[in-house]
Amino acid sequence: MENKLKIAIQTKGRLNEDSIKLIEETGIKLTAGKRKLVASAKNFPMHALFLRDDDIPQTVADNVADIGIVGENEMLEKQENVVIVKRLGFSKCRLSLAIPKSLEYEGIEFFNGKKIATSYPVILKKFLDEKNINAEIHVITGSVEIAPGIGLADAIFDIVSSGSTLVSNRLKEVEVVIQSEAVLVASPNLSEKKKEILDEFIFRMESVQRAEGKKYILLNAPNEKVDEITSLLPGMKSPTIVPLAQEGWSSMHSVIEENDFWEVIGRLKKAGAEGILVVPIEKMIF
Repeated sequence: MENKLKIAIQTKGRLNEDSIKLIEETGIKLTAGKRKLVASAKNFPMHALFLRDDDIPQTVADNVADIGIVGENEMLEKQENVVIVKRLGFSKCRLSLAIPKSLEYEGIEFFNGKKIATSYPVILKKFLDEKNINAEIHVITGSVEIAPGIGLADAIFDIVSSGSTLVSNRLKEVEVVIQSEAVLVASPNLSEKKKEILDEFIFRMESVQRAEGKKYILLNAPNEKVDEITSLLPGMKSPTIVPLAQEGWSSMHSVIEENDFWEVIGRLKKAGAEGILVVPIEKMIF
């Protein structure tokens, strides 16, 4: 296992699912053991450990794992000696302060003298100190959002995704403290061999992520319309143009954003493009 890169992954939940999906899309196939707490890849020098999300920063800092995929919020809370080597762009959320919906909120001074329930005391204390707010932090593990309703706290500081949990507990979000997403963290003490494996893993991930939200487009165009159509195709550099067997026509290839798809297609048709074919992209290698 010495020559394998050990990666820590959350045991279950959305972050686990997104992490496994990304790893599989890089062509790495993990095979779990009977206990399903460890997994090895036969086609890449990687070994996976499945852990609680709040254990991952320490596991990487202690060199039990070389790298880990973890929420940025957990990394900031644990303050372990790890470094972010890549932001992954999924499992996005925010850490926010929320108060009972019935209360008026006129600014951060509201929290002076208040009791705030949270599972993230380190991040909260840093924020309150920066704002010169004197509040009591009440640490809770579990359902933080019920604390105001049962009289345990005046407010909460917790993860917010859609905000539906706050609404169901008659709370309202009043201050966003940090934005968080999944990050790939690493030990600062990796060997040169493991750094090489990590670089290859990151290269594969970036190739997958570049392709997200993009489509490959092929079309035929009269030669006199090529310049006009080229101006409508926001490709990586410029469209690929290949002469067709039919004289006076060319085939044009490019990449477009999925969000711009229908608008671009409409313009291309008006400009004289024909035989438009749009296909998904799995990887983009630069």
